[in-house]
Amino acid sequence: MSDRRRVVITGLGAITPSGLDVKTMWDSVIHGRSPITTLDDPEFANLAVRIGGQVQGFDASTLLEPSLARRLSRSQHWTVAAADQAVAQAGWTPAAGDMPWDPQRFAIIAATVSGPVDAMQRATRALDQRGPRAVPMTLAIYGAIDAAAAVLSQRYQAFGPTQGVSATCASGAIALGEATRRIRHGYADAVLVVGSEDCLNPVNLASNANMRALAHGYEQTPAAASRPFDRARSGFVMSAGSAAVLLESADGARARGAVALAELAGFGAASDAYHATAPHPQGRGAAQAVRDCLADAGVTADAVDHINAHGTGTPTGDAAELNALEAALGDRARGIPISATKSSMGHLLGASGVVEAVIAVQTLRDGLLPPTCNLDDPEFDGWDIVTGEARQQPVSAVLSNSFGFGGHNGAVLITRGNG
Repeated sequence: MSDRRRVVITGLGAITPSGLDVKTMWDSVIHGRSPITTLDDPEFANLAVRIGGQVQGFDASTLLEPSLARRLSRSQHWTVAAADQAVAQAGWTPAAGDMPWDPQRFAIIAATVSGPVDAMQRATRALDQRGPRAVPMTLAIYGAIDAAAAVLSQRYQAFGPTQGVSATCASGAIALGEATRRIRHGYADAVLVVGSEDCLNPVNLASNANMRALAHGYEQTPAAASRPFDRARSGFVMSAGSAAVLLESADGARARGAVALAELAGFGAASDAYHATAPHPQGRGAAQAVRDCLADAGVTADAVDHINAHGTGTPTGDAAELNALEAALGDRARGIPISATKSSMGHLLGASGVVEAVIAVQTLRDGLLPPTCNLDDPEFDGWDIVTGEARQQPVSAVLSNSFGFGGHNGAVLITRGNG
């Protein structure tokens, strides 16, 4: 353990349905305010499920050159905005000139499920309606899952490795873990991790609804739809948005006088190798990810004093997650307070791991455990799930879980650190 570089978090950013910056989002989450609405646009009219969390009031016109803004998808607009927030909190803006990190050792990882899926859907319609000449040549450049990382590398003149990471709903957690490893083992001094998702469109909503993965029957009461761990849960609620976390070596942050907001102390990832959509009933891969995360941090279950659950509100997923926690944490599992913040914000898919890492940092800094909304009839007895109002409680280590279709599982341990 002693030969590894410690990794700290020095910047955060968020563009979400719950707010267009970290402070606003956090205030919404701790007060249990839901941004989930009924989707009334005509394109959603014939869908079986017409609810979701949309980014509202965002204006890209002051952020990007008009010519670039036209080429990018809105999810990429959000990603640039969240990234700018994170690097600014870390003490730098592109307008300030030379960055405080060696540009050759500043890397960027973009996490997403589908990338700018709206661009591909528009291009497909153009092809069908008007032929090959109507397909924009920029699709090949800006239509891929790595495009946000490439755009940010040019924006910041970051010459380190840039890439996209996609592992369904575990994408964000796995991107954070891979970034941590790069810094720990000397391949980078700073890594900007961004997560983005914009699957709130008729095609993706229809696909997930046909799979019976989405909460249904809540068009009149959309805020009540996301119900993790409740007997009435019927699926997750899809949301859009982006978040960013800037990681750097603890020594480097200290040397430049940066404030370490928290430490990313552990990471684990594993696969269920079980089913295309259903989790292993006992949470086999999820439990292994949690075990590996704690081992990576060099701690036991006793060190964990809060869990930000994956908690999507699917009947099988919530049960499997609690089974996994019990398998990985033993007798300690039921005594650790659990929050499921997707109950208010919805599920940002590939961005969720980054969003929830931001929430974990805020939990540590403010000593507030966010409430789990809509938990009116708990199915699982004997667990300490935070409900009602946010709970005031000192926190030293938050375990944040991210699990996804295909059996992808990731877990990160975020701690207060020691300076």
